[in-house]
Amino acid sequence: MSSLLRVILAIGAFVALGVVINRVKKGKIRVADSIFWVVSAAVLVVVAIFPGIAFFFSGLLGFLSPSNFVFVVIIALMLIKLFSLSCELSRQTNRIDELSQEIALHNKKTDGD
Repeated sequence: MSSLLRVILAIGAFVALGVVINRVKKGKIRVADSIFWVVSAAVLVVVAIFPGIAFFFSGLLGFLSPSNFVFVVIIALMLIKLFSLSCELSRQTNRIDELSQEIALHNKKTDGD
């Protein structure tokens, strides 16, 4: 992994960490949701500082270069987050439907009286 890629990876991780912390302070993201981003940024910083980790796992898993391994890890993290957000959206949609039905039934009962 080239030095330039390591520097870009570290800078990107620190910028992402700064954005997450700023959003938490402004109340635009829940602390529980920010944990994923903080951990992801920390993992990227560790890989940037200790590139031997990327070399080890890329060799172990058969990647041609450590940078490809890093890209796959980033893509995998994003897919995991996308899946969890999709599950949360489904739960929220179901809850909204249930609440709408309860309100409609409640209004029907009060209109009938």
